[in-house]
Order: sequence, then structure tokens, then C-alpha cells
Amino acid sequence: MTSHMAETGLLDDGFCVWEARAADEVTQIETPHGRVSAYSYGTGDRVLFCLNGGPGLPCDYLRDAHVPLAKQGFRVVTYDQLGTGASDAPRDPALWEITRYADEVDLVLDALGLSSVHFLGHSWGGWCGIEYALRHRGRLRSMILANTCADMPHLLQQIERHRNALGSETVAMMQRYEALGWLDHPAYEAAITLLDHRHIRRTDDRPLPVQRSKDGFNFAIFNAMQGPNEYHYTGNLKDWNRLDTLKDFDWPCLVIQGRHDVLSPACGMRMHQVLPDSRIEIFAQSSHSPFFEEPRAYRAALTAFLDEVDGIGR
Repeated sequence: MTSHMAETGLLDDGFCVWEARAADEVTQIETPHGRVSAYSYGTGDRVLFCLNGGPGLPCDYLRDAHVPLAKQGFRVVTYDQLGTGASDAPRDPALWEITRYADEVDLVLDALGLSSVHFLGHSWGGWCGIEYALRHRGRLRSMILANTCADMPHLLQQIERHRNALGSETVAMMQRYEALGWLDHPAYEAAITLLDHRHIRRTDDRPLPVQRSKDGFNFAIFNAMQGPNEYHYTGNLKDWNRLDTLKDFDWPCLVIQGRHDVLSPACGMRMHQVLPDSRIEIFAQSSHSPFFEEPRAYRAALTAFLDEVDGIGR
């Protein structure tokens, strides 16, 4: 939290897409397995708690995209999950497991004295958020499930559809190299790069917060839980499925998807159809990060949802 402070991502008309600045409050929180670092921006009772994707990424990319909301009356809170960023990085592979991470979230919220939060989980943060809600639901005022899913087997079907769009010869090559463990072969890496360009971020522009998160990537966590890349799941999350449990979520939910996302709109629709109180927003020009790809539309949808939940403007 030093050299990259006081950066902003401004559009030509001054719209602030992201802001990197010193946190108003940094809290070191002890957990049973190591210390984690939490960051808070702004004040007030309207708390937006952001849990970033990965697993294994520092929170920079999601944090900085939502810090501008502190100027709109929100308290924006997030933290570096164990093994990432400024938090401790133990090497015990048994720690890279979703229920432990869900319990970690509750420790963080408890240490910060947060009894009611709007919970925003992006990608892996959504999976962990769903698991958190099943174990510790008392603090949730609403949930934003962004670019995520609740049914990993269904997601794997969607990923197979993305792969098939590359053509049968490319798919056969990928399957062969995955079986042989040749994941660093140039042909395989080229296929992954193309898929990333289509389904993770569709522009060549990489905002500085994204680059910082990428630079701090703890691949050991990602590989243990997800796999070697976004399109080949071999980790302990590959069979995770909590779709049916969403029917018990009795708080308002906003489901966000990008039309081109690797976690496709079909993943969002499955959640939306089960959740008892939800709305869904699908961003037509976005893949995996509409807060960077369509920032105005994204922020308008997010704040409209939060205002409605909090009874603002009625």
C-alpha cells in the first residue's frame, strides 16, 4: 500500500472508473492460520463489503474499482485473503479450501464490527460468498453475485462450449496436451490466450489495479482449488454445487453477468431463477469485469440496487 497510491482511472469526461489511494483505515486481523490485512474507505452505515476473485489474487482490482463509491456515501471494505497481498502466506495446502475461507470472512467482519453489510462477491468471491451465507448469514443486508455461479458442473459445461468454439482440431490439441501435462506448450498457451481475450477481458487495456493483482497472484492457491487455468478445472472446487440452497436466501440479491463472460449469462440465470428475491443485469459489451469494461452502466445498476434495498430516493 505504498507506491501505487493516489492513482485514478479517469475517462475523458472525468468519470472515475477506479481509484487507488491510501485506505482510511487498515486493520491487521489475526486468524487461526495467519494475519490478514483489511482496508476501509469512507464512513457511515451503508457498508459495501467486497470479496475479490481468484482464488489467489490480492484484492487490488476489485477494491480500487469500488473505492469511488466512498464519495457517494458508502463505506467500502475489503481485505487480502490469506495467502495474498499484504496478508500472511502460509504454505500448508490444506488451507486452500472454501469452507475455511468462508469462516475467514466471518472473522474479518467480526473484527471490524460489521453487523450488516451489502456483500459483493466477484467470481471466486461469489462462490466463497455463497458458502459464507450458508454458514454465517446473520450479517447480510443484500448480496451482489457478480460474474459468478452456484453450480460448478454447469459452469464446466459452459466452459466446454467456449472451448468447442475454437474448433475440433484445437480442442483435440488441448485435450491431448492436458492429458500429457504439456500445459506450457506454445500451441496450448495460444489457445488459452485466445479464450482469455474472448471471455476474461475483451480489450488489450489492463488497468493498473488489475496488473497489481496479477503481479501478486499466488498460483499455488488457484491450482489447488481451481486448476491450471480458467478452462481446465482439476482442483477441489470442480464438483462444488450450492444452487439448490439459494432458495433459502431471504435477502435481496443482484446477479451480474457479462454477455461474453467465461461464467456465461446462463450461470447467472440459473441463480436468478432459484433466488427468491433477485434481479439480474447482463452487460452486453462485457466479459468478466463489467466494472472496468462498462463502468458507467455497471455503477448505475449497482447503486440503483443498493439504493432500493436501503430505501434511498423513495
